[in-house]
Amino acid sequence: MRPRLTALFLTLLMSAAHASPAPQQVDIPLASGILHAQLYKPVGEGPFPTVIALHGCGGLGGHSDPVLPRYRDWAERLVRAGNAVLLPDSYGSRELGPQCRVKEMHLKARRERVGDIAASRAWLMKQAWVARGRVSLIGWANGASALLWAVRPQGAARDAAPDFRAAIAFYPDCRISAGLGWSARVPTLVLIGGNDDVSSPPACRQMVEGAHGRSALARIVVYPGAYHDFDRANTPLHAAAGSTDVAVPEHGHLGTDAVARAESQKEVAEWLAR
Repeated sequence: MRPRLTALFLTLLMSAAHASPAPQQVDIPLASGILHAQLYKPVGEGPFPTVIALHGCGGLGGHSDPVLPRYRDWAERLVRAGNAVLLPDSYGSRELGPQCRVKEMHLKARRERVGDIAASRAWLMKQAWVARGRVSLIGWANGASALLWAVRPQGAARDAAPDFRAAIAFYPDCRISAGLGWSARVPTLVLIGGNDDVSSPPACRQMVEGAHGRSALARIVVYPGAYHDFDRANTPLHAAAGSTDVAVPEHGHLGTDAVARAESQKEVAEWLAR
């Protein structure tokens, strides 16, 4: 093989080795219907620590992309760290579009989405490539709110399989949970911007501080000056009210905060490695 062709061949091999993994659609049985999910896996047979990742009110995918860039970015980051990532599509599976601006949501974070979490866990427990004792949760906004319901002591599964190892909630709506005396049965980390005017940092702080002494480890990190969606890449700060995008909330401000984004990536890695 000529030297120039050899160099090109080696370059292509190196590019393929570092290419982003493509997700695989899997179907998870529900009590009524099928939950479609996108699965990212590292190379190999495992068993892998696995993260169930829960999308926000805008949904998991777009018209031509089963996983929006904001979730793909996190999935690829988690896979590079050795995790498998399962992203249930709670809305698309029920032929629903974004729910951010729907006054009466067709499915509830504390009901159907908690059911999707339970079904995802049950499916994972049957997969040979899953490290059954290292299944964790991560969620954003509405998905994070569902996570808070799923990790309450009342939500424990009755089977003999291991419980979730950890949970990470990005800017959930903590107001209802704070008022109900929330606590968690698994170590739970809440990450929120100090200027978040979509969710409520004071309510999240009250919720976490109120759980001390009667809960598994619960911790909150508030990033000063950061707004909702601070971890989403390449998103200039803007007011949601001026947007016609039905996949964003009706009020508040959204945008990347480079410092909070970088720090949250470290927090997530450390929390999952506990």
